[in-house]
Amino acid sequence: MNTLLSIETRNAVLLKMAALLEQERAAIIEINKGDLEAYDGDDISMYDRLKVNDAKVDEMIASVTHLASQADPVGVERFSFKHDNGMQVYNKTASFGTVLIIYESRPDVTVEAAGIAFKSGNKILLKGGKESTSSNLKIVELWHEALKANGASTDWVEYLQYNRTETQAFLEKPTQRVDLIVPRGGERLIEFVKQHATCPVIISGRGNNFVYVHKEADLEIALNVIINAKTAKISACNALDKVLIDSNLLNKENFITTLISKLKTFDVQILGDENLVKFEGVQPIESDDIWYQEFLDFKIAIAEIGSTQEAIAMINKYSGGHSSSIITINDHEAKVFMENVDTAAVYHNASTRFTDGGQLGLGGELAISTDKLHQRGPIGLQHLVTNKWYVHGNGQIR
Repeated sequence: MNTLLSIETRNAVLLKMAALLEQERAAIIEINKGDLEAYDGDDISMYDRLKVNDAKVDEMIASVTHLASQADPVGVERFSFKHDNGMQVYNKTASFGTVLIIYESRPDVTVEAAGIAFKSGNKILLKGGKESTSSNLKIVELWHEALKANGASTDWVEYLQYNRTETQAFLEKPTQRVDLIVPRGGERLIEFVKQHATCPVIISGRGNNFVYVHKEADLEIALNVIINAKTAKISACNALDKVLIDSNLLNKENFITTLISKLKTFDVQILGDENLVKFEGVQPIESDDIWYQEFLDFKIAIAEIGSTQEAIAMINKYSGGHSSSIITINDHEAKVFMENVDTAAVYHNASTRFTDGGQLGLGGELAISTDKLHQRGPIGLQHLVTNKWYVHGNGQIR
């Protein structure tokens, strides 16, 4: 087990990593082009996540720079107590130890997730997808350079070049200690990890996010939120998949016509229930199974719904537990919706695209958890720790 590095060393490594990312920017983008050219899949969201351009490198640099500026999440006192017998008791945050991150396609995870885990005093094992191997290995090379420049062991960041069979074997019988596993990717990857892992797993689950347009909605806000949440970044887990429209919405016909027209300008495929198919450009929903699906594509499903309570019930039945939003000027209805919808993030008159560690004030994220333990929603720096009891005595016995 690696001895915890001082906060000064951890921060220095992060800042060195930022400098190296800038220095090697062109090389990273060029190497990534090779991964993009070799990608032979037809998943446009996977391709989008795989791509590294100048903006993506800027985000990587910003994430490690910001991490270096944040307070140390390790050793933070959460509770203290003076025992009747004189013992002084403290509960403090502590590193997990070794965190395994299994992910698909996204070279930026090799920077941001590793940075969060490292700043939290954890050793990181990275298992990326084969489609991004060259990009990931280049970034890990930079991590090792940053560690060596600060007298730290390169063991702190390790890349596992395993195929599926080797990964399964490692999950079932790890050849080194693993304290926490975070899978980031599609449902198949998450199910694979859950099936084979022998230590705690943070489920970074599917999106399948809903917007409910309440009967007292501001229609301009509703249009702007739906278009943004659906089209801004279709590969994001916080993108919109489903829209529920209150059947008593004023100017409903005009609203639906305008919404369809705006979605069509982005070439979004529109699926609708029996109330929506009468509108031109809407295809019928063939099966209720569609309501369970996360699309990660220019595709949306729309239905009419009778009330806030019906919207809540539908979202709680079908959503991935990620994000949902209500559009209304009625604060009471918004409160009822937000308190009763069972998703990690709930919004009132805002886009689901804000479910993101950086956007919600965490500075970055390791993943977005749709589980309720030990943290729900974006997993930031302060969540990648466990806790430990420190008890100081002078010979007390019980």
